[in-house]
Amino acid sequence: MGDRGVGSPDADAPAAFGGRPPSLEGGVVQNAVPGAGGEEPSRPAAAASGFWRQVVEQLSTALMVVDPAGRILAVNPAAERLLGRAAAAMHGKDAHELLHRDTDGGALLRERCPLLHALATGAAARGEGDNHLRGDGRLVTISWSASPLTVGGSYQGMAVLFTDITGDRTAGRERAAYTSALEDLTERLTLVAEITDVLGQTLETDEALARLGRLLVPRLADWAAVDLRTGSGKVHRVAVTGPAGRAAGLEGGRERLPETGAADRSPLVQVLRGGDPVLHSERDAAETAETAAPPGSPLAAVHSHFLRTVRATSAITVPLGSKRQITGALTLVRTDPAHPFDAEDLEVVSDIGRRVGLVIDNARRFGRQRAVAEAMQHNLLAPLPQPGRLRLAARYQPAPAGSQVGGDWYDAFELKDGTLMLVIGDVVGHDLTAAAGMAQLHGILRALAWDHTGPPGAVVDRLDDAMPAITTVPMATLVLARVEGPSQAGPWTLRWTSAGHPPPLLLTPGGHAQYLEAGQGLVLGAPVGTGESRPNATHPLPPGSTLLLYTDGLIEIPGSDLGTGLDRLRRHALALAHAPLDTLCDQLLARMPPGSTDDVALLALRLPTP
Repeated sequence: MGDRGVGSPDADAPAAFGGRPPSLEGGVVQNAVPGAGGEEPSRPAAAASGFWRQVVEQLSTALMVVDPAGRILAVNPAAERLLGRAAAAMHGKDAHELLHRDTDGGALLRERCPLLHALATGAAARGEGDNHLRGDGRLVTISWSASPLTVGGSYQGMAVLFTDITGDRTAGRERAAYTSALEDLTERLTLVAEITDVLGQTLETDEALARLGRLLVPRLADWAAVDLRTGSGKVHRVAVTGPAGRAAGLEGGRERLPETGAADRSPLVQVLRGGDPVLHSERDAAETAETAAPPGSPLAAVHSHFLRTVRATSAITVPLGSKRQITGALTLVRTDPAHPFDAEDLEVVSDIGRRVGLVIDNARRFGRQRAVAEAMQHNLLAPLPQPGRLRLAARYQPAPAGSQVGGDWYDAFELKDGTLMLVIGDVVGHDLTAAAGMAQLHGILRALAWDHTGPPGAVVDRLDDAMPAITTVPMATLVLARVEGPSQAGPWTLRWTSAGHPPPLLLTPGGHAQYLEAGQGLVLGAPVGTGESRPNATHPLPPGSTLLLYTDGLIEIPGSDLGTGLDRLRRHALALAHAPLDTLCDQLLARMPPGSTDDVALLALRLPTP
């Protein structure tokens, strides 16, 4: 660098910028000595040299000059203050070994040092977030920029400017932590809201638990287990969901909940007894294994086995429902030791448990109501006769929602003279009120038809007259039909009337299907102004044919017109025409498209072949 070039210290300032300071020409720091080597500078040059020395010394940004090997040649006062070291203590030292540290305060590997790389290549460089060791032992985070120094075209080292960004980094970390906390809170609240919304859409316990597992795993946990209390005082593990979905091998089994007062420290037992939610860590499990006796009950043993099997490192067990009404318990498991559950997770899962408990309690109440309603429905629909060689089959499918019973009904009975009477009907509505109205019409119609030998229209006229006085039914549709024949061997004729009901469908040998659209009259309960009798119609029933009477729930699907429904029923019925009668009925219901909101009644008659 020459006797008094860049970084050559004066006698009175061996490590600080002194003597002849560097000058800047074309963006490159150069020796300020004019002329050939050894000549004294002129007075203007000396004045400029003093000016630049003052600029460097008064510069508020720390400046350090290092040679190509990385030894410190000079620093300015700002660098002394930032690094907490005197210039003389740094002069000649290896800058990397003296200052550079990793995030933990340990020595930074030389091959990972960006400044040493820049020195080796002689190229300008910059860095952000590097750590320097101060003289007092504290780490300071800096942002730096290095520019190469040349003298007469010869590379002499680097001038490094650096500033303290420790405060900025701390603030940045705080902002990042705050943002992350907000994101976590938003995710938790979103999850709780989603669970509330999704589970509220079903009243089926199994479906609710399946949806719950899909929502919790893997968004909040690696494993989820649900235990429900039964009426017999036992606990049933009804659902286990893992990374691959439902884990049937870990479900099942019913164990009795220990009596109150029995010694059992299992978190599941504590929660089911009405205790607070439990946050269980891997260390808790290890301490329990070392200091406690074996599980105090078979239920505790089942739960401990589950936690060991899934390799739980952190677990939460919370009650389903409230302390007054504990339906069961929810256990969530994480298997990564680096991401255990915390107190905030416990609070969120406890909230989820309360909501899920309410859903399950409602589903159980609905199940009990449905069982009563279905029993009532079966009692209202009388068993079918089997007259001679004629074969009958019927099905009732409740509405997907509501009380699972409704006003759709079928009936088949023999009159006093032995004639077979067929009925299919639909009272407005599909709830318990409609079912009660159906029962009223069912009994009255049988009484009116029992000894009547005339056409079906006359029976329905009498029913229409009596309905306002002795029933609560506002409106209904039906088909009433007589299967007439000189003997049980046939031939047979169908005589019927329709009170606003969908037409019967006749399937005949040879692959033909025909809707019997004649005999249509007004619905029951509609005002009749003319006083005319209801129309009747007749049609022969060939041997081997099948007659289908049905309600509109079989052909009406929201978003689809009636013609499409009738075509679909005709197509499916023809494809099943040769199947056994019970199979035909089951498959017609199974092939219904999704979306139906009504109950369905179906009555099928098959005539024998000769």
